[in-house]
Amino acid sequence: MKSGNAQEASIIPQQMRCEYLDNPTGLDVLRPRLSWTLKAADSLGFGQQQTAYRILVAGTSKILKGNKGDVWDSGWINSAQMQLIDYKGKQLQSDRTYFWKVAVKDEKGKVSAWSKPAYWSTGLFNQSEWQAKWIGTAQVFDPKQSDCNVVDPWLRKVFNLKTKPARATFFVASVGYHEVYVNGKRIGNDILSPSVTDHSKRARYVAYDIAGHLMPGKNVIAIWLGTSWSIFGPYNIKDRPNTPIVIAQASINGNVIVTDESWKTHESPNKLLGVWDFGKMGGEIWDARKEIPEWNTLECNETNWKAAVVYEPNLILSAQQVEPNRLFNEITPTDIVERPDGSYRVDMGVNFAGWTSINVSGNPGDKIEFLFSERAQDDMTFSLRSAFIIGSTGKGTFKNRFNYSSARWITIKGLKNKPALSDIKGWMIRTNFANASTFECADTLQNWIYNTVKWT
Repeated sequence: MKSGNAQEASIIPQQMRCEYLDNPTGLDVLRPRLSWTLKAADSLGFGQQQTAYRILVAGTSKILKGNKGDVWDSGWINSAQMQLIDYKGKQLQSDRTYFWKVAVKDEKGKVSAWSKPAYWSTGLFNQSEWQAKWIGTAQVFDPKQSDCNVVDPWLRKVFNLKTKPARATFFVASVGYHEVYVNGKRIGNDILSPSVTDHSKRARYVAYDIAGHLMPGKNVIAIWLGTSWSIFGPYNIKDRPNTPIVIAQASINGNVIVTDESWKTHESPNKLLGVWDFGKMGGEIWDARKEIPEWNTLECNETNWKAAVVYEPNLILSAQQVEPNRLFNEITPTDIVERPDGSYRVDMGVNFAGWTSINVSGNPGDKIEFLFSERAQDDMTFSLRSAFIIGSTGKGTFKNRFNYSSARWITIKGLKNKPALSDIKGWMIRTNFANASTFECADTLQNWIYNTVKWT
């Protein structure tokens, strides 16, 4: 079939989605649902409608570019449907990428141009495909403590490759948050990953494309675990330890790299403050004296690293099917006031749920405290607090990693010098969804509520 061009048909397919997502990765849905919307070729026209569609799905972008669907060619389907159309092609394979596009016919039967190509990649369809083991450390949360006693752990694995791989997807599921590094480089820009879920029965895995960061010879994959919600009481089950754990694997050049007891672990400088419960969310404390800059590189000396501990929780593994968390809208303070007790009161200008970055200086071992408040009259609300212990350089930067705060005002204690406005930044955190609409009315209170909800 040769589709026409955008001028021949009154409509053009756009906004391609698979399972509601834009080019999703790691899907474990055997028959994913495909959707699109329509754009009018003439914005002043009327009566435009779709009367038929044709979907092509191919195993490579090259095949799709040739207008062939070697995995599925739906043929022309007489239908106005453009949402949640079931895939009906060949059986999908685990850990593969599929490319697709669609053309439509308008109300006069004229054929549109092909849509822009889209894709989705698959995860692991069967639990039996998971060869990896759940691993963590021997540290277990003690609920009698006012602050979490578990230090966020680093885990790493060194391995060899004969050649640089063309494809390598690292599937990672964790109870608690995680970050992934390959040869010292952070993979992706998602934060607070995976998205929080009730992990009393299942854990959600995230797919990372790591092929571009691997090289012939020695390589190292590193995972940073965040305690966070791994210790949340209502999610506890008998066979799962009260500590962050992770399971991960990747098929690379025919070899499967898996988490197991051969991985090494070491405490990171980061630890949860509070106990991750309602009214006790706390924050994070960073001890710069424990920093190991090369912890995720091949240069790291593993002499003092311990073997990871293997656990056997009864958790179903399934793909995360939601947009990831991201940082938005950099915020700078509007005012900093020095108070009689030597503390500093920072006004960020807006209440927001998110991360903060604060440059600090002092003597090695000094503890700088940050109290977060949603109300001007209180130093702290909901026990939201973080801290930074200064290392040998006498300076550093506190920045959230596995927790967040909700506040407008920050009280800083322990600093010897007043910080500059430029020393402090904030970012709102939210799911990386696209705005579908906006709201505005004549009632200023309703507008304020709407805008406040967007920030918190």
